[in-house]
Amino acid sequence: MTDRHHLLVRGATFAAVGDRGDISGVRGSGSPDGLFVRDARHLSRWQLTVDGAVPEVLTPVTDGGAARCVLVPRGGRQEPPAHTLFRHQAVGDSSFVESLRVTSNRPVPTTVRLAITADADFTDQFELRSDHRTYAKAGAVRSREVLDDGIEFTYRRAEWRSCTTITADPAPDAVEETGTGARRLVWTLDLAPHGTTELLLRVIARPHGEKRALRVPRDPASVLDQLAVAEAEFVEGVAFPTGWPELAEACARGLADLAALQVPATGPDGEELRVPSGGAPWFLALLGRDALLTSLFALPYRPELAAATLPALAATQATGTGLSPVAQPGKIVHEVRHGELAHFGQVPFGRYYGSVDATPLFLVLLGAYTERTGDAVLARRLERHARAAVAWMLDHGGLTSRGYLVYRADEGGLANQNWKDSPGAICCADGTRPTGAVMAAGAQGYAYDALRRTAWLARTVWGDETYAALLEQAAADLRDRFQRDFWMEEHSFPALALDGEGHRIDALASDAGHLLWSGLLDKEYGEVVGRRLLEPDFFSGWGVRTLAAGQAAYHPLSYHRGSVWPHDNALITLGLARYGLHDEARAVAHALVDAAVVAGYRLPEVLAGYGRDTHPEPVPYPHACVRESRSAVAPLALLTAVGGV
Repeated sequence: MTDRHHLLVRGATFAAVGDRGDISGVRGSGSPDGLFVRDARHLSRWQLTVDGAVPEVLTPVTDGGAARCVLVPRGGRQEPPAHTLFRHQAVGDSSFVESLRVTSNRPVPTTVRLAITADADFTDQFELRSDHRTYAKAGAVRSREVLDDGIEFTYRRAEWRSCTTITADPAPDAVEETGTGARRLVWTLDLAPHGTTELLLRVIARPHGEKRALRVPRDPASVLDQLAVAEAEFVEGVAFPTGWPELAEACARGLADLAALQVPATGPDGEELRVPSGGAPWFLALLGRDALLTSLFALPYRPELAAATLPALAATQATGTGLSPVAQPGKIVHEVRHGELAHFGQVPFGRYYGSVDATPLFLVLLGAYTERTGDAVLARRLERHARAAVAWMLDHGGLTSRGYLVYRADEGGLANQNWKDSPGAICCADGTRPTGAVMAAGAQGYAYDALRRTAWLARTVWGDETYAALLEQAAADLRDRFQRDFWMEEHSFPALALDGEGHRIDALASDAGHLLWSGLLDKEYGEVVGRRLLEPDFFSGWGVRTLAAGQAAYHPLSYHRGSVWPHDNALITLGLARYGLHDEARAVAHALVDAAVVAGYRLPEVLAGYGRDTHPEPVPYPHACVRESRSAVAPLALLTAVGGV
């Protein structure tokens, strides 16, 4: 597919369409193409033809809450188009709607033959990744049933059932076979001189296990009205900075995006919740680390996100009964998936616990939420879960036996289990990867903050002075150990990690900024680190690179070894402000806001690490999530750190 993908997102549903509003279903295009609900593709083809030909694009789809484009039949300068087509598309909850308006440009009656070729392959999203893996699906059956007003596609595999229903008003004149499994819905339209007619197509997706009575929106305009209400609710009441309008726009854009990125979840008592997802297109699911950081950034402005995220993660906390060796008691989930491959155990991510840092971040958010809001009800309700999380850190997590939170590569799962979780992300300056156990620096900072905040909860909410003193001592001991074991005197900088033998992984990495955010470093060390992060090898002009340039491991287009992540920089900015480095904090904040301005005030998941001195605009990272929750609320973190200046 040569044209760009444009994302339409609403909760756990998204559609990726091309410049003319089509879905081609071509694999290997670098990003998913289709209508997706809960990790499954419910439309794999949606292609318009006019009189048997693909129309030309007059106005391509533009990014926004809905997809609009203008198309005309192919022709030349001497033969003006006989008619013009206006497509308007939007996604709702488990649904996709399109209005297709055809206007005649001729002074005489005209007949037009329109067709939509549609298919639903029900492919799991993991099959569309670029790792080229294949998965056996023994006994899987796809079927198609022609309806009076459309077509229904169904998929069965053992107990798994899913369905996509397409209806049209007016009903198609015919539903034709194509020889490929797709079906072609055909209309013959008679247009009056300069007349207009309109088709309305509705798609409803029923993923496996869906028990709700789903309703398709009336038309794209009604979807936009619903989305506008949701966005207004998220933005309402937030005091945006008047002295820095670009930051205000970025905050508003981020909150509006976040309104569409909420996915359903369930609390400990079965209550229905909506929590921040990871992001579109690949991560419209509950991801522990992402939801926690998003909720932390938004806490001063939207505390209700934390109030939903915490019980949702408590409900999925490991109890030791899981089949996976990484599902240890008390651990907070890394990822929850609902697709076919997760259901049958062909990927480990149905409920996956391969994260070393979600558990301490859960405790950080619980303490921060209670302190910020003064609401102790949630802390009392989740006391059992919080104590189990602390027990995991001390026991299975490694704080007692190894002195640090430790992880090992998970066969079939993630090699790295901190925020930089790509296979080569944890490395030495020369690119060498550690083997065996890994103790990542950033996770130790989170653990320190978690121990201190939970000690405060124990003392002020739970009335357990003995437990509070124990946790405070554990935090103090961790701080002393860390500065002894991680600090590299030759670089005046902390190591990225320790390996299983206690050797320092000596890459100079942005994770050091997370230590400022958590307060793990003594003031003199913190000030040195903060200033070092603003030197040219780290600071690209658009933000702090994940890995300082000049090291053999550096690559500006690597996912975690030289790129610039907005949420990483938001944490760094909060950390710089915490250590009194306000000029440095403002420099990072202004760089991120400038990057957002270039992209319509929306920060992507990640940017390439190329410097502003050599390129006047930020270079996109080729596989980034365009809509990502942590990046959406990063401007709010900047506002917290530096205010509106």
